[in-house]
Amino acid sequence: MMLPPVDSSAILKLRQQILARNDALRAPLDQGVVLPGAEQPRFGAALDSALRQVSAIQDQASAAVTQYETGQSHDLASVMIARQKASLAFEATLQARNRLIGAYKDVMNMPL
Repeated sequence: MMLPPVDSSAILKLRQQILARNDALRAPLDQGVVLPGAEQPRFGAALDSALRQVSAIQDQASAAVTQYETGQSHDLASVMIARQKASLAFEATLQARNRLIGAYKDVMNMPL
């Protein structure tokens, strides 16, 4: 089975839309404007949310593997995709942790 060719122009257009939306959302914060009722995001909450998302992705991959192994599913491709997503999510989390530890060490080694 051959995959259809990738339409790079559509991908680039979507990327531009995302960047434009990001700039529009960031503009009030860059100007020091705090929207009423908008709570500033906390680092701990963002980290907790990201870790929960990675855990959910890993749980989905485990469920897909279990379904395949027990014969409830015969779609090996979706199992492999789910496992690859879980692997990438874990690897990204590991890299973020390593960078955070490096930044912490840099701050701790700064002369006062």
